[in-house]
Amino acid sequence: METNTEKFRLIAKTFHGLEEVLAEELTNLGAEEVKILKRAVSFVGDKSMMYKANLHLRSAIRVIKPIVKFSASNTDELYEGIYNINWGEFISNKDTIAIDSTVSSDDFKHSKFVTYKIKDAIVDQFYQRTGNRPSVRMVNPTLRINVHIDRNTCTVSLDSSGESLHKRGYRVGETPAPLNEVLAAGMILLSDWDKKSTFIDPMCGSGTLLIEAALIAYNIPPGLYRKEFGFQKWKDYDEDLWDDIYNEETEVDFEGNIIGADISDRAMKIAEENIRNAGLRRKIKLKVTPFQQFLPPNDEGVLITNPPYGERLKPRDLNGLYEMIGERLKHNFSGYDAWILSYSKECFNSIGLRPSRKITLFNGGLECKYQKYSMYKGKLKDKFEDKDSKSEEDQD
Repeated sequence: METNTEKFRLIAKTFHGLEEVLAEELTNLGAEEVKILKRAVSFVGDKSMMYKANLHLRSAIRVIKPIVKFSASNTDELYEGIYNINWGEFISNKDTIAIDSTVSSDDFKHSKFVTYKIKDAIVDQFYQRTGNRPSVRMVNPTLRINVHIDRNTCTVSLDSSGESLHKRGYRVGETPAPLNEVLAAGMILLSDWDKKSTFIDPMCGSGTLLIEAALIAYNIPPGLYRKEFGFQKWKDYDEDLWDDIYNEETEVDFEGNIIGADISDRAMKIAEENIRNAGLRRKIKLKVTPFQQFLPPNDEGVLITNPPYGERLKPRDLNGLYEMIGERLKHNFSGYDAWILSYSKECFNSIGLRPSRKITLFNGGLECKYQKYSMYKGKLKDKFEDKDSKSEEDQD
């Protein structure tokens, strides 16, 4: 195992469309050799950087540490490559393992069978050396192993995060179709919110966007609420180093307002619970108000929201909802940038405003558009985007 100052390559995984904001987060954290990949960002750092990445990254799903790369064109070669790794360096025969396999290869077509062969190679090595073997445990294992096969290249990594990083630890309740915490944070970072002006979600549901906005505004690490990360079970875990990183004071002052509203009493109660559990009760303002009656502070700011759409609303109600959103933005949100996440082109057409930016994101398995509307101050005609403004479409 490396010393605390020895550097190695790591990979932070994320969702499609969030690669650039994740790369910026890593650069700001002090990571070196930051490179954007497909739904991931690779970087170089030491053990301290690996710990910090897990604690501080908002737009990462997990942070993995590649340990071995080899070629394999069939399951026998895969078994041999895995068997040749000295697994005793990472676990004992009394520990538990979980294996995550992703396969993109004509030679390996069944990821479950690949996972089975990897497990066999690891437990066979222990059994032949010690007469005993580690067991498989998908929930809370000692070591989570990530294996990625791309054509004939097999990359074996250790998962330093354990559970997905979207599981922040503050959520105690949720409404139907809650927004993933990593996606919510990524949406806020994509908006270029200045972290000084007002932040509003007028259809806040269980409060995920509000909580992530508050964590960003006050510079509170999103991993602060987690009970445990994967690296804390590793043989080379440095508890003193982790304590120093975890207890470092990072919070800053924020003078703006973070405001949430929802038409549902039940949603508001759930949002209140989550916000209280995150220790943010005094930092977020909530009220039960339908968007039609919501009046924002008379200043500049950003509105980000994930309105109900096809999965959650009957088709006949969609047009009316999105027409209302457009009308409210036009008349009440002068000086604001509004960002809307939805999957339906018809929904966006019903808003009746010209977007200045379009980004493709995925909410679960659903391909969505995340669109920006700038509501300019001044005359009514100035509230609409210039017809010659060029829409930006993020490329797949």
